[in-house]
Amino acid sequence: MASIQQINGDYYGSKETLTETLPYIKKRDIYTVSINTFFGIADKELSLYNDAIYYYREAMKDCTDSITKQIPFSNIAVVYIQQKKYDDAITILESILNKVRNTKNTILSKARIKDNLGFAYFKKGLNDKGLSLMNEGLEMRKQDDDTYGSIESNLHLAEYYTKTDSKKANKHALEAYKTASKLNSIDERLEALALLMTNDVINNTKYARKFVLLNDSIIKIRNNYKNKFAKIKYDSKKEKDENQKLRLEKAENLVALKEAEKEKVILFSGIIATLISLVSLGLYLRKRYKHKTRLVEIKTAYNTETRIAKDIHDELANDVFNTITFTQTQSLENTNVKNNLIQKLDHIYNRVRGISRENNEIDTKANYAVNLKEMLSTYNSPPTNVSINNIEKVNWDAVDDVKKVAVHRVLQELMVNMKKHSQALVVVLKFESTANKILINYTDNGKGCQKDKIIKNGLQNMENRIRAIKGTIIFDTEPNKGFKVKITMPK
Repeated sequence: MASIQQINGDYYGSKETLTETLPYIKKRDIYTVSINTFFGIADKELSLYNDAIYYYREAMKDCTDSITKQIPFSNIAVVYIQQKKYDDAITILESILNKVRNTKNTILSKARIKDNLGFAYFKKGLNDKGLSLMNEGLEMRKQDDDTYGSIESNLHLAEYYTKTDSKKANKHALEAYKTASKLNSIDERLEALALLMTNDVINNTKYARKFVLLNDSIIKIRNNYKNKFAKIKYDSKKEKDENQKLRLEKAENLVALKEAEKEKVILFSGIIATLISLVSLGLYLRKRYKHKTRLVEIKTAYNTETRIAKDIHDELANDVFNTITFTQTQSLENTNVKNNLIQKLDHIYNRVRGISRENNEIDTKANYAVNLKEMLSTYNSPPTNVSINNIEKVNWDAVDDVKKVAVHRVLQELMVNMKKHSQALVVVLKFESTANKILINYTDNGKGCQKDKIIKNGLQNMENRIRAIKGTIIFDTEPNKGFKVKITMPK
């Protein structure tokens, strides 16, 4: 199931499914190799590179011979290339190159190793050596009829020629696009189109239109797939639960209606308690910042409470009212009505969880950087690629807890704003640290807006938070030129 989810681009769903396998592991064997390898692939695609390397190393521990160990070892080298650790990648790939047999049916093809090694050399700046190895890899793949592998070779060569020979770059990118289209390999088609948009000045508009149409199409397909897959899992669990419930109902028919009413009261009580908790959370947020500049903090807390109240009103009030009306006008003895009620309550519960997650307590201790990166990574999605650079290089232990909370909240509001308004395909966050300052640069390639028309609410809240810790925040945007934010704060 996890493999199928990865083929369809659902990497978060794949990790969730893989986690469900863990209780069934009785010993380390070929199954743990497979599980850890799939974990590594998912984290690599989600740009969680350190986690990917960890799982690949775990897979290597359970490999029974040197040949099978070469696969996760080679995967680690590919991750190192993504991390720009080219020397580490070259060391690994050279160490296994001579161990791989040059045969068509080998587990790990020599052509793939040569292509990745050449690409690493090129990225390091050794262009001649890199080009030679990438060409050798492509020829070997052609001889072995490795049609799918030739896509990667052509993409690497297209990137190599991008700055030196646009015709050759277009030739390889177009070849990769044609092969990927023939094999219905969507991600590789998008990568080839991105290169053609950059290199082919004459036809770049045509390729841009193709990219947008294809990207929109695959997002819809993959979202539909995720919903279908989730429904299959839900229906399976639901069927088991209903079978068990039917056995119990034979002895409880006389009190079934009263029990249903009791459950309804409990569920609605839980929802009301959650709403009260959210309001209390807003009051708590105002008190916690009380020792800072009074006027600025009151305004910040007020904006936070207002935002929470708006979320509750816009996202929950109507749904709760409609659900109450539904229970008053429908017979809960009807199975379809019961199922409909469960779906409505589940929908409300998920919305409450979303609001709570945006305003929950922040761990400012040793795991702060990990949790901050994980929060930012949750905004990765098929249309939006979020890149997080150098967050670990900041000495967060030396930063005051109040400042850590402010940074977490500001970046969270910034990502929510991006998700709602920017339509960005690429988001980059870069962290820098000097002797007495921390710098955070945010950039996206979204639709932007006029500087004098920046929507204040959330952005004003960010300004208040940063000013409260004696920092500065600068917004820079223009229509169709993306959105930039520069944050500077003292340690």
